[in-house]
Amino acid sequence: MPDKISVQNAKRYLKQQQELGETELVLKRAQAKPPVQENTRSAAPNTSLDYYRRQIEKCQKCSLGKTRIKFVFGDGDPNSKLVFVGEAPGSDEDEQGLPFVGRAGQLLTKIIEAINFKRSQVYICNILKCRPPDNRNPLPAEIELCEPYLIKQLEIIKPAVICTLGTFASQTLLKTDIPISKLRGKIHYYQNIKLVPTFHPAALLRNPAWKRDTWEDVKLVRQIYDQEVKNGR
Repeated sequence: MPDKISVQNAKRYLKQQQELGETELVLKRAQAKPPVQENTRSAAPNTSLDYYRRQIEKCQKCSLGKTRIKFVFGDGDPNSKLVFVGEAPGSDEDEQGLPFVGRAGQLLTKIIEAINFKRSQVYICNILKCRPPDNRNPLPAEIELCEPYLIKQLEIIKPAVICTLGTFASQTLLKTDIPISKLRGKIHYYQNIKLVPTFHPAALLRNPAWKRDTWEDVKLVRQIYDQEVKNGR
């Protein structure tokens, strides 16, 4: 119901119009304004590797965050169907902030090229994102803290095949303590992704006789890649 003041104002307006000679009053129905739609839908999270890197690159969860020079996230094609996973950055990687750029990295590049890929066509990363002092082996606690970063990277990339390089990468992703010498040469699975372990390039520099086995492993990686891509993975 209209209040008393509103009625009085209406009467006053009508009287003014009558005095001005108006004999008819046309009333127009007010058009209702559409309700304001609240945007209750949150923006889709940015799941790009670059976005994720920016989220974690200042990590200080373990002591390696205090001794590193640069955080070594990963490098290569973020849409690649082939991912190489190593152990941890060395001194060259720590200085440049990129994985596998020292002597072992140069050998890995040759291995990648030998199966008809360019380094820029694959993605390369490590279990640890920071260099352990004096290139010592990763500690179990360091792996436990850093592995979730690798898991997230693989979730974003969605590779068709993973090639793990060396003992730590292979045992970490496969959750096993079987030696790399017994893991290599076979197809394993990580989260329904085919995984082929092989020797770390640094180990090949110390033991050139292992290069033949590594060649067989990466040929298997290439075969799996071609088959998976052919099947639309």
